[in-house]
Amino acid sequence: MPTILEHEPPYTVGYFVGSLATASINRQLAEALIKLAPKEFEFTEIPIRDLPLYSYDYDEDYPPVAREFKQAILDVDAVLFVTPEYNRSIPGALKNAIDWASRPYGENAFTGKPSAVIGASPGAIGTAVAQQDLRSILSFCNSRQMTAPEAYIQMTPGLIAEDGSVTNEGTETFLRDWMADFLTFVTRVLTVVPQR
Repeated sequence: MPTILEHEPPYTVGYFVGSLATASINRQLAEALIKLAPKEFEFTEIPIRDLPLYSYDYDEDYPPVAREFKQAILDVDAVLFVTPEYNRSIPGALKNAIDWASRPYGENAFTGKPSAVIGASPGAIGTAVAQQDLRSILSFCNSRQMTAPEAYIQMTPGLIAEDGSVTNEGTETFLRDWMADFLTFVTRVLTVVPQR
């Protein structure tokens, strides 16, 4: 019998932007999602830029930047991945960050953490292959994933304005509904699944 927890909103969401580029279209997408999100969410970016390349040589004594990174994940209720697709997979920087978060063995920061994956690309498949790769990784990391609806955004010029507003009504509605579905999913996980 699942334990019912009293975890009321707001829910904190840590979001990852998979691209390190300042002008990343996925950073634009993240900003749009925050604008469209239900009021029950509070967002904080979990940056990945300053992490060194992971090696198990660090497992005995993580550097401060990696300890802070892992703690940032532990401190939020849920995580949101907004990522491009590089060579039919996720960017190396994002994979490196996940490796840091999931190690050393037995200290995986993603265990039981509700998560969702979305991405934007200029191409028509809109990061579909990268997202499947990422879902496989998150499954291994024992993250509770929102598997549907899937969201593959083709970023056309002007789709997201400088202020983060979505200029296409159909896309705006889809993204608003997607974030509402994420809220439903996070609520279900946090109020039914016992948290460690």
